[in-house]
Amino acid sequence: MLDVPYELVEHVSWLIYTRRRELRTHWRKLSCFKQALLTLAHLRKNETFAQVGAGFGVSEATAWRYVDETLEVLASWAPGLHEALTGLGEGDFVIVDGTLIPTDRIAADQPYYSQKHKQHGMNVQVVARPDGTPLWFSRATPGRTHDLTAARAHGIVQACLTRQILVLADRAYQGAGATFRTPYYHHHEQPEHYQQFNRDHARLRAPGERAFAQLKSWRLLRRARCSTRRIGTIVRAIHTLMTCNYSG
Repeated sequence: MLDVPYELVEHVSWLIYTRRRELRTHWRKLSCFKQALLTLAHLRKNETFAQVGAGFGVSEATAWRYVDETLEVLASWAPGLHEALTGLGEGDFVIVDGTLIPTDRIAADQPYYSQKHKQHGMNVQVVARPDGTPLWFSRATPGRTHDLTAARAHGIVQACLTRQILVLADRAYQGAGATFRTPYYHHHEQPEHYQQFNRDHARLRAPGERAFAQLKSWRLLRRARCSTRRIGTIVRAIHTLMTCNYSG
């Protein structure tokens, strides 16, 4: 059983149908609906290509091609950073945070090893609304990338500064700029108003964790077995699935 709405499968199948029309594809072994179902099963259940292929009566290579094509279609609908920030301005605030997408890597792959998380993976940044709704996910960078370095490289710092958007972030982003608000460092003689600020800051920032919780409800991202180069595409594709409007 696949725990996604029927309307979502139907929506993805229409996107695939549109792509097939563009490519003038006359015949495929699986219908658009079944291709959508195969891809969602792979993402949601983290089944291998051999497993999903066997379930739909196609080869492992064919399953890979169907999934890869669908991911590209979905990823193309994910918003860019500037598009995601459109409509926000002075007086609004967002939550910025980073997470690690665990990957199967060996100890020699040092660029992918996160000292913070003590495992190999890829760093992904999110910009979320105050209620935790994700506005934008970044491309994936090697796991040892510091969150502040990633935020600068992806243009998050400059984009929020230009629009004067207030940003709530954890201490990893200290030094990001005037629009970033981070907690004070803890120390034994911290004034009460500093402690109260940190408590209020943590309360307002907490919903940002929902964005990553929603992302990792797609089990493929709990431990990715694919090439690290594909993780960014997978994240953008899942973001599109998270924001699909079925009424269209």
